[in-house]
Amino acid sequence: MEWKNEYARWDQFEDLDADLKENLVTISDDEQALEDAFYKNLEFGTGGMRGKLGPGTNRMNIYTIRRAAEGMARYISEKGEQWKSRGVVIAYDSRYMSKEFSVETARVLGRHGIQAYVFTSLRPTPELSFAVRYLHAAGGVVITASHNPPEYNGFKAYNEDGGQLPPDQAKEMIDFVNQVDNELSVEAADQEELEASGLLKWIDKEVDNPYMEALKSVNVNPQLTKQASDLNIVFTPLHGTARTLVEDGLKQMGLENVHIVEEQAAPDPEFSTVESPNPEEHQAFTMAIEQGKLIGADILIGTDPDADRMGVAVPDESGEYKVLTGNQTGALMLDYLLSQKTDLPENAIMIKTIVTSEFGRIIADSYDVASLDTLTGFKFIGEKIKEYEESGEYQFIFGYEESYGYLIKEFARDKDAVQAAMLSAELAAYWKSKGKTLLEALDELYQRHGYFLEDLQSIKMEGKSGAEKIQDIMDSFRNESLNEVGGVKVLSVEDYTTLTREFTEDHSSETINLPKANVLKFILEDNCWFCLRPSGTEPKIKFYFGVKSSSRENSEKRLADIKQAVNDKLSTIV
Repeated sequence: MEWKNEYARWDQFEDLDADLKENLVTISDDEQALEDAFYKNLEFGTGGMRGKLGPGTNRMNIYTIRRAAEGMARYISEKGEQWKSRGVVIAYDSRYMSKEFSVETARVLGRHGIQAYVFTSLRPTPELSFAVRYLHAAGGVVITASHNPPEYNGFKAYNEDGGQLPPDQAKEMIDFVNQVDNELSVEAADQEELEASGLLKWIDKEVDNPYMEALKSVNVNPQLTKQASDLNIVFTPLHGTARTLVEDGLKQMGLENVHIVEEQAAPDPEFSTVESPNPEEHQAFTMAIEQGKLIGADILIGTDPDADRMGVAVPDESGEYKVLTGNQTGALMLDYLLSQKTDLPENAIMIKTIVTSEFGRIIADSYDVASLDTLTGFKFIGEKIKEYEESGEYQFIFGYEESYGYLIKEFARDKDAVQAAMLSAELAAYWKSKGKTLLEALDELYQRHGYFLEDLQSIKMEGKSGAEKIQDIMDSFRNESLNEVGGVKVLSVEDYTTLTREFTEDHSSETINLPKANVLKFILEDNCWFCLRPSGTEPKIKFYFGVKSSSRENSEKRLADIKQAVNDKLSTIV
């Protein structure tokens, strides 16, 4: 078997890193573990790469990092000496090996004569996005696995605009990465020599300070927040990178009544107080809720380890805290931003993804603001911001996705949990000044526009066999005609591998004007839909559901019926 040859190549490599060698010996008698570690190269995709730490071609380690960095170095070198001198900014989070992987990346880039700017300590992903733009760099890298479990890490690549690589650029870099045949032979320059020559520069305040200055523009109503001294906030960075910037950003707005969940304040690669360091998971708010109840907090804010995702929880009428979904928080943000702007541009546009609630589109419509759907992934939103900035066709006003990612001001080109934390706190202050909670404000929006409810179901399927099962699920839903789901008629099916929208009634079709992706979306009657999408960063397949009706009760029943029908079909496949 081919994987055995790859294993032998590593096992016989005399200069193999000592820790990786020891780990390799530990699994040497476990054929299944060896196969999973060596059956393929860890895929470098459109978002970079992400995987479990450990020895092997299908793992995150210094050699697979060097392979990715070598591909990036060749990509930049082909563009010429000016690009090499502009350099690459590198940031990292609190995970195992994050700083080491950052240095390895800089060493490989330096071997090619490419300037590297590396933060002296951990920084959030959105600050990396800002730093690339601020330093006029040729690109950027963040070493992070976002909200994955502790055994994961990753390498995210950014372009000169500070956004994750869109498909065309990603394909070019992927081709260079795939040309690297032997990750064990990639050369890296000496760190001290790079520092002495200036090809490796350590950075911190020279980027922190301008980023903090840019954050001031997120504050829609400074007079309101400076008078909101009674707003009681609990914040948890979930052992990640956001504490300093969020605290300082809120203080800059005049919001100083901020209580940190101290047990989760320090960086911790084990994320020891949570099952998952993901604000999408309600359990991540357990400690914040306990603290919130003790002090009567108006809003709880949580950010993931690399601070690109943010979630909030707010008290209901009985004092129990409810975690809002990304769709709900996004709807509240969008409505607030549009309602407060007296000088809204005529060509304003809101951008969301195909799996984000239609609630946002309806809200934008009510303010005569255009809206656009992109594929899942904030890189597509960032790409559109740049396109509109250059063409002048539209003025970006807000971008978001259901997975707790928001961007208010385009000085960053990736989702920004620091910006989102600030706007969420301002939202809470605004509605508190009106005598209402965010839940009451959300209910007002529902009454005005209809009861939009959504849900997400993820199924984890790890390893080679898991990847095959995920493809079986996609093939089955793709090939079997569905006329109704949960008693709701199917109007059309959108297949993003063929970029076609086929209408159920007459089998006519039309072209979808988006990049290709392995995604299926079923459009049902009455503004209902569901979507299947294998995750690009985790061994999961995700099912997204969305419904709308005139009442919460009807929407809840409709959502349950559609989910049940999809799960019944799923049970016949898996």
